[in-house]
Amino acid sequence: MVRSSQTGFPTLGILGGGQLGKMMAAAATQLSVDVRLLSPKAAGPMQPFAGAQTGDWTDPDVLRSFADGCDVITVESEWAPAAEAAAVAPEDTAIWPSPDTLALIKDKGVQKQHLAEAGIPVPDFQRCASLDAALDAADAVGYPVVLKQYRGAYDGYGNATAQGPDDVRAAWPELAADDGLMVERFMNFKRELAVRVARRPGGNHVVSPVAYTEQDGHICHAVVVPAEMNPAQADTARQVAKDAVDAVDGVGLTAVELFEMPDGRILVNELAPRPHNTGHYSIEGAHTSQFENHVRAVLDWPLGTPDLVAPFAVMVNILGTREGSPPRTAGLDTALSVSGAHVHIYGKPDVRPGRKMGHVTVVGDDRATVRQRAEEAADAIRL
Repeated sequence: MVRSSQTGFPTLGILGGGQLGKMMAAAATQLSVDVRLLSPKAAGPMQPFAGAQTGDWTDPDVLRSFADGCDVITVESEWAPAAEAAAVAPEDTAIWPSPDTLALIKDKGVQKQHLAEAGIPVPDFQRCASLDAALDAADAVGYPVVLKQYRGAYDGYGNATAQGPDDVRAAWPELAADDGLMVERFMNFKRELAVRVARRPGGNHVVSPVAYTEQDGHICHAVVVPAEMNPAQADTARQVAKDAVDAVDGVGLTAVELFEMPDGRILVNELAPRPHNTGHYSIEGAHTSQFENHVRAVLDWPLGTPDLVAPFAVMVNILGTREGSPPRTAGLDTALSVSGAHVHIYGKPDVRPGRKMGHVTVVGDDRATVRQRAEEAADAIRL
């Protein structure tokens, strides 16, 4: 268990300064944990925190200075330089999730291969180093297929659906890296689900309720918790998620995106080794938020229950509607007048259509009413 010998409270370093880093830092400061954030460029969300720093995080000297005095370092994104920080950090500074875990997850092909070899149910896929291999794989898997970029993809970017060989050829130059791309069976799933697992270094863990995630244009629009499903199926989804996180030795909060198939099977789509958009509802909707449990887990502190504080919680994302800087906000007063609406605006310095700029959460006793109020408040805001 991490505890500073000087102040009685540890110092947590966060590599990243976006909305996830901001909400991690807020959860940490609530527990009187000292926080440092490092971002390679000025990031609006992190600016309220005195420990926010901007610097070239590919520079070992910058990372060494940042890491000095941190008891634990964590990441806002799997793309943060955890391995580079580990190379220069003091010997007694822990880094969670570990660089080994991040290496397994941040490459979609490596991640999917590792999960499959661990016996985790995943869609049929092949890792393809050449266009010819991708064409052969698509024939073997059966069209339509999804072509997935190995690294850097998010919110639908970096993926393409191929209905035939011409689509594979057209997408290859844009998506393929030097080591190719992944070809995956197109899954006609019933719906997308998500489960978050908070796990301490020794394996002690808690598992969240199953969330239903509603997508619009490959971007998460709404998250409804709990997902409407029978208890046995929900237990299966939570067990699959827990097994997947164990397979990569995840520490901290790991989000597991799932496909629920029409025949009832639960398949893992992908993992995110950090707090996740599908868990933002937990700030007001759970006894312990995903951000607090992430902080507790990486500090190896006792975990809190992720159970809901009310029968239902709904989160709706607030997306940008124009291109520009700085964002101009309209309708905030209207949103705040909606009964039970908890509004979060992230403070990003630039806005563009479809960019996640904030979210609204409503909790309550009636699923339809909670959903209606969350939609009403989110729809009122224009950024």
